[in-house]
Amino acid sequence: MALAENDLAEIEKILSAPDNGSGVIATLRGLLPHLSWTGCDASDMSDEPFRTYPAYEVHLLDTADHCVQLTSDPARATGVVLAKRKVKP
Repeated sequence: MALAENDLAEIEKILSAPDNGSGVIATLRGLLPHLSWTGCDASDMSDEPFRTYPAYEVHLLDTADHCVQLTSDPARATGVVLAKRKVKP
C-alpha cells in the first residue's frame, strides 16, 4: 500500500513535535502499520531526503520491483527510512 496524504500528515505531526524521543519509530509503526519502517543515522544516507525535520530525515522506500530502492514519489512508497540527525544544542 502506497503512502497516502493522511500518512504524510501523521508523520509530519509526530516528527515536528519538540518531544519526539527515542520511541518515535515504534510510535509511527503503531500509527502506520501498513508501511515498513527502518531507522538509521542520517550520516548513513547519501541521497537527498524526501523531507527534513529538526531531528530526522525521511527517505521513502519503493519495494514494488525486485530491488528495494529510494523514491521521491509517495505513490510508490511502501516503506520509510527514518534517519536520525545530530541535533545541536
